[in-house]
Amino acid sequence: MASRTKRALSIQYELEEFAFKARFSVYGLVREQQKASRKKLLLHRLVFLAKISPELADKQDLAGYWHRLFLSLQRYYQGEGVTGLLLLYPTYVVHTLEASSEVLYSILRDLRDMQPQQHRALVLEPKILVLSHNIPSRLFQHWSYKVLAVPSRHLGYDTSREEPVETITGECLAMLLKLGMHLLKYPKSPPNLPDAVLEEVPNLIIPQDTICHLLECRELLSPAQFLQAYDSPLNVVMDSGHVFGSDNPYAV
Repeated sequence: MASRTKRALSIQYELEEFAFKARFSVYGLVREQQKASRKKLLLHRLVFLAKISPELADKQDLAGYWHRLFLSLQRYYQGEGVTGLLLLYPTYVVHTLEASSEVLYSILRDLRDMQPQQHRALVLEPKILVLSHNIPSRLFQHWSYKVLAVPSRHLGYDTSREEPVETITGECLAMLLKLGMHLLKYPKSPPNLPDAVLEEVPNLIIPQDTICHLLECRELLSPAQFLQAYDSPLNVVMDSGHVFGSDNPYAV
């Protein structure tokens, strides 16, 4: 009788231990799935505009500069590379980038640090068009660039029918995303895109006068302004309701 009771207790203990292990395994599985899900969401998209320095003789030097920067960042962060598209106009750039947040913020810091050295800067007065977080997947299969054969002069933006900056920004982003969809038809294209690839979709190239107008909009932040807000601590005293920016620690 005693041995039967002992055996029953042993079996019950084994069952409980098995149930605990099963619960732990399911918990671990869920954690791994959450980690995998977070990894998939660690992808962001940055689009910025800038003026090309008039001292830059060859626009392809910009492509070479950013390509080397991307390789350096990839070695440092040991992650996936940068994908996107660099459009080189006669006097402007439109650069779309997909990468991790660490890589994109490093690129923004590089743009910020470039500005005080205007005599050596490759681009001037950059503005962030959009920064999209946690995009589900990459649109661009690799990073490529194109020197656009468009007239160097623009007619000027028609301010008489000016739309809100949000509307213009949305239209420009839609054009760039459609352009990315178009490039999916050419998965084996070289980094320097052939002329024929973009000649098929001239309506998806943002007009230069629109770029000029956006660069003058105060609503769009420069990399320096964005990083200042990003890097600055939020100085809030929770007990007093102190608001960031107030000199009085007891003021609401």
